[in-house]
Amino acid sequence: MKSFIEGLPKAELHLHIEGTFEPELMFKIATRNGIELPYESVESLHKAYDFSELQDFLDIYYQGMNVLLTEQDFFDLTRAYLIKVHADNVRHVEIFFDPQGHTSRGVEFATVIHGIHRALVQAEAEFDISSKIIMCFLRHLDEEDAQRTLQAAAEFKHLIAGVGLDSSESGNPPEKFKRVFAQAREQGYHIVAHAGEEGPPEYIIQALDLLKVERIDHGNTAMQDAALIERLVDEQIPLTVCPLSNLKLCVVDNLAQHPLREMLDRGLRVTINSDDPAYFGGYMNANFIAVENALSLGKNRLARLARNGFEAAFIDDARRQELLAELDRYLEVHL
Repeated sequence: MKSFIEGLPKAELHLHIEGTFEPELMFKIATRNGIELPYESVESLHKAYDFSELQDFLDIYYQGMNVLLTEQDFFDLTRAYLIKVHADNVRHVEIFFDPQGHTSRGVEFATVIHGIHRALVQAEAEFDISSKIIMCFLRHLDEEDAQRTLQAAAEFKHLIAGVGLDSSESGNPPEKFKRVFAQAREQGYHIVAHAGEEGPPEYIIQALDLLKVERIDHGNTAMQDAALIERLVDEQIPLTVCPLSNLKLCVVDNLAQHPLREMLDRGLRVTINSDDPAYFGGYMNANFIAVENALSLGKNRLARLARNGFEAAFIDDARRQELLAELDRYLEVHL
């Protein structure tokens, strides 16, 4: 099963580029920029990656952001991620970034987006990995801040495929951002939002009804609401589920309790993703392998997960058919 997973073509649709910041690279960039980290070594930083809830992670996540200052920093960060997922046979990526986490520190929007985009263009030429960029609003900030960010993005709209919502979920419902998401829809962006990771099923319903999302990022708590499950199945709304993230942030106590298998068997359009892999202990193959070991999904379910990823991606029909054909060729031999 491990070799089957390693060879399986995949798409990653839920990935925060700032969450790919491995301690070794963080120390390297901090040294280059003359920034002193509050950790003695790479090893001590690794030990700090022990979280009991989402906020514990976010505290260190934003701390790591502080060393990213130049376009080269964002290029190096993105490039390091792409090299890793190329080795995992990821064929398409949709990368989240948090502009407010950078512009609030005095880093220009252009610096961030150009560094990320340049690495993605290089990876497409070198690895044939297609990509999209999704700009996320930080939900612990107010809607006015999100609206200013949307305005700042206008100059770079040709580089940004979608708008999302992330950061601290509890106490920050989707309805808080319904006006800015309406503006983003009018401007032609794809719409996604984190919902149902720590928040209740009502947050998922709000994301669907008020934000008009095309995908739900996470969506775990949908399993608490039978009517919501039925709706998600009927409307075939993709859920970008992140198993190792859920384990690391104590959304589940162990992966054997993860609802992924039940989600699949009930007809939900689930995908597997790594979320913030530097912090959560695994990129795409590690997530697939971990859930297979815990839940005994089998090849057919794993193939369904891979297919869901390509079908839920924000790509044109030609690229989608190309990737699905690649998956079919692989499955003809290995299923």
